Amino acid sequence: MEKIFSYLKKIYRQVVYSIGFYPFLISAAFFFLAWLSLYAEDFEIVSDFKEKVPHLIIQDRETARVILATLVGSILSLTVFSFTMVMVVLNQASSNFSPRLLPGLISDKGHQMILGVYIGTLTFCMIILISLGAYGVDSTSFGLSTMIAASLGVLCVGLFVSFINSISKAIQIHNIIGRITDFSLKKLEHQSKLKSYDDNDESKLPNTKELNTDRTGYFRGFDVALIEETLKDKDILVEILAYKDQHVWKDDAILKYTGSLSDEELNALQARIDISSNHHESNSSTGGMVQLMEVAVKAMSPGINDPGTAKIVISKLGILMNKALEIPGKVLLTDKDCSVRVVGRNISGETLMRMVIQPIRLYSKKDVSVLGELIQALKFLERNQKILPEIRKAVTDELKALQHDLEINIDNEMDKSHLLTLLDY
Repeated sequence: MEKIFSYLKKIYRQVVYSIGFYPFLISAAFFFLAWLSLYAEDFEIVSDFKEKVPHLIIQDRETARVILATLVGSILSLTVFSFTMVMVVLNQASSNFSPRLLPGLISDKGHQMILGVYIGTLTFCMIILISLGAYGVDSTSFGLSTMIAASLGVLCVGLFVSFINSISKAIQIHNIIGRITDFSLKKLEHQSKLKSYDDNDESKLPNTKELNTDRTGYFRGFDVALIEETLKDKDILVEILAYKDQHVWKDDAILKYTGSLSDEELNALQARIDISSNHHESNSSTGGMVQLMEVAVKAMSPGINDPGTAKIVISKLGILMNKALEIPGKVLLTDKDCSVRVVGRNISGETLMRMVIQPIRLYSKKDVSVLGELIQALKFLERNQKILPEIRKAVTDELKALQHDLEINIDNEMDKSHLLTLLDY
């Protein structure tokens, strides 16, 4: 049962977050709107409307057919052109920035809704065209529907202009960086509200046991929503050993727990573990910072050579990491009144430095301007008194590694002196 629930939840998430979800819903709504408009043709209120504005109502069958056929061909061409342009934009983003940015661009709800209106309008026009050939249809049975179809055609043209404006902004690198930064900050704000878990008394707890993961992939989280219902009679502690987006191997220890659990209860715990094989499926703050790091590294590659973008990314990473390093290493994921205590683990400062800062340092070790920006960001983190001393030590160690790199790779004595002054060494 737990495996079925986990599978259904995975399918639900795939459907809801797929590019076709909103287009399907909007197209279905337009399908029913088409039939509703045909049935409404004979309503008294509609007949009164036709008499008051006769110049807007089509009475000639051939004229209506021509208008609808023109709309179908035009909107189909508009749809193909619009999303051919999307593919070109995605290819450019992948080549110039990072392939990991593609899911965020593809899943844009605004673009999906525009696609839905396009397909919905095509569906609407096709239903009305089919009704024109139905037996016994008179000249008063399609006027309102044709007027609505024409209005939807005008709407599609307006949406096309909006789509061009939206896609041109979406591909601009400062907008991409800003979107990722805002998303990551929201995730960090949520994490910071979780209660810190103090494990000073862990030595007094009974012996803990480990639960190994049953597959290889990326840890996406632990579902605590139904854990109390499943283990409501148990007074146990469950500590998750992996941080979000950490790669885990099959049979690795993924969590540890106190007490004694049956096989059914262990299966319930296993089903709450979300492990994805897709590296690009991340929706955490750590994933956002890794995306920004990849943009900076790509910008510093010889083929791109854009230190300006790298400096913008470093300034944003400084803000995000300043917030991330303030968050405790272990947090309580369940309410204090819950009998089952689930402790989550956040990424350590040392690991965050290795994943985010180290690649930028290695790729920009010969660029004075980028190194200067990186030094200032790290010094900003080092000055934060809310960061624990052991985490601040990881920042200091990274600054020492940066000093070592610049002493070896920066030949100009004036540039080297300037950077060492920033380091205060």
